Amino acid sequence: MELGNLHPNVKTKTKKRVGRGISSGLGKTSGRGQKGQKARSGGGVRRGFEGGQTPLYRRLPKRGFNNFNAKTYTEVTLTMLNKATTTDVTAETLIKDGIISKANDGIVILATGKLDKKLNVKAKRFTKSAQEKIEAIGGKCEVV
Repeated sequence: MELGNLHPNVKTKTKKRVGRGISSGLGKTSGRGQKGQKARSGGGVRRGFEGGQTPLYRRLPKRGFNNFNAKTYTEVTLTMLNKATTTDVTAETLIKDGIISKANDGIVILATGKLDKKLNVKAKRFTKSAQEKIEAIGGKCEVV
């Protein structure tokens, strides 16, 4: 093997050279056809343009809104709390134990399932029935 025999492992495609005479097949108009908007430099229409007709995105009514003040809480059930390794349960300990992945704006405790052990739970919100079930076992609910 010599330097003169080296070639790339993948096939390379040569760039199409337009406007280089009629024998190239892409001379004169360079593959752009005859006159018109698409033949001009910078020509063409923007996304959603419908030839001057009112485009679909303007014909359809606006719907809904995004409330930037809304809080998103991570929901934690009593069944999930059974997996907690410590008796003092907070959002940080739940993340550390791998029960939840992130706490968003805090956690809310829901009464789904059954709680088996006495826990001291600190959360942003509790449903009434969840709070009753936790306190019935002897645990504590603290709103943080």
